[in-house]
Amino acid sequence: MAAVNPTAGGNLNSVPAPIKQTLSSNYIDFTSSATEGWAQQYLPDIMEKEAEVFGNRTISGFLSQVGAEEAMTSDRVIWSEQGRLHLSYTGAAITDAGVITIANSGTHAVRVGQTIVLSDNQATPKIIKCYVKAVAADNTTLTVVPYSGGATVGAVTGFDTATDSGSNKCDFFVYGSEFKKGVSGMNNSVTPQHKTFVNKPIIIKDKFEVSGSDASAIGWVEISGEDGQSGYLWYLKAEGDTRSRYSDYLEMAVIEGELAKATGAVDTELGTAGSDDTAGTEGLFAAITARGHVTSGILGSSASDDLGSFDNILKKFDAQGAIEENMLYVNRDVSLAIDDMLAAQNSYGSGGTSYGVFSNDEDMALNLGFSGFRRASYDFYKTDWKYLNDASLRGMENISDVRGVVIPAGVSTVYDQTLGKNLKRPFLHVRYRASQADDRRMKSWITGSVGGNITSDLDAMEVHYLSERCLVVQGANNFMLLN
Repeated sequence: MAAVNPTAGGNLNSVPAPIKQTLSSNYIDFTSSATEGWAQQYLPDIMEKEAEVFGNRTISGFLSQVGAEEAMTSDRVIWSEQGRLHLSYTGAAITDAGVITIANSGTHAVRVGQTIVLSDNQATPKIIKCYVKAVAADNTTLTVVPYSGGATVGAVTGFDTATDSGSNKCDFFVYGSEFKKGVSGMNNSVTPQHKTFVNKPIIIKDKFEVSGSDASAIGWVEISGEDGQSGYLWYLKAEGDTRSRYSDYLEMAVIEGELAKATGAVDTELGTAGSDDTAGTEGLFAAITARGHVTSGILGSSASDDLGSFDNILKKFDAQGAIEENMLYVNRDVSLAIDDMLAAQNSYGSGGTSYGVFSNDEDMALNLGFSGFRRASYDFYKTDWKYLNDASLRGMENISDVRGVVIPAGVSTVYDQTLGKNLKRPFLHVRYRASQADDRRMKSWITGSVGGNITSDLDAMEVHYLSERCLVVQGANNFMLLN
């Protein structure tokens, strides 16, 4: 029988010495990078609780505060909005003879016998009243004569039919009509335009996966999550973070969404070849940019951007729906600038304004933070929007082009194409796909063989997330984007 020659393992923590002496190989070296940390014989003071150094890291909640959610069962959501009631035109070409051509070869609804207020569109505009004496058969031009004397508008003193560039532009609106005794009535009628808007939902997905071995491993860190997860299983935190991040994506996707151009390269294979499916969805920022107002004002970088400049924004709202209550969701810079502006206006004994409107009396002089204020006939409620301040999102130094949004409060009346009647809805609301067969507002399901729900032989647990939704921005003319 062969002899057994045992050998020591390479990591044996003591080496026999032929004589009595102290050797470094017989002891743990506390200064060695190979043995420090958990290799020490002394137990460290373990702080098991994970430090929440960023506080609540989620940014969602904006849409739940300013809008609502509603189910849909189609690939498109279509809604219609009322147009302007009165007739007005800008940028029209005009000759000395009073022939007005609507801009961009357009048509008009002005009729013979109506009266208009006409501006020559100069730096210091001359404004006159005119009578419509002729309209072209194709409704592209009309001929007017002035009430203020002279056979033509070109003969009116001070009225200029040519700008410095020779473009001959004018603006006008209809204010009434005038007819002789015993003549026939107005010819033709004005039919309102059917103004519709369309948006489409997008499918948003995510997934979390953990192997069976990792799911059964106990860690030494006690985790905590935004949704209340706690314990020593690290995969609980990983799944909770994935779910929280996905919840934020559901909101950010409909805020930042863009419709892909027909000639672009984005292809999400939404339909078969030759279909009219278009990738993307119209988000909040895109809708305001296309159909609302965009400004660098409201306390921007300009030194002259003060309360007087803010009043110019109010004039813009006067020309639109004049919604009395509006919400300001802004970043930190705009929030502080508004506080400074109001603090300067609200000095006791020096013509202070807004006392009593929001219980802001003189005893609160040191409280320089304002949550709301009233200017003219408008109330504004200011909120710091976490999405614009987060350093990993819109608060990034080089992605801070959006400083805030102004959103009207209340509801708007629109015609619902699906239901065939007028409905009152919030200006902002999310549409998600749902029916009796499937609710896709926020779906999650588990696959794999880990845990009690065994669906396959995969030695892992997969948590899937899915939602199909879009944002409806009604009355975007009442919104404003601060860039």
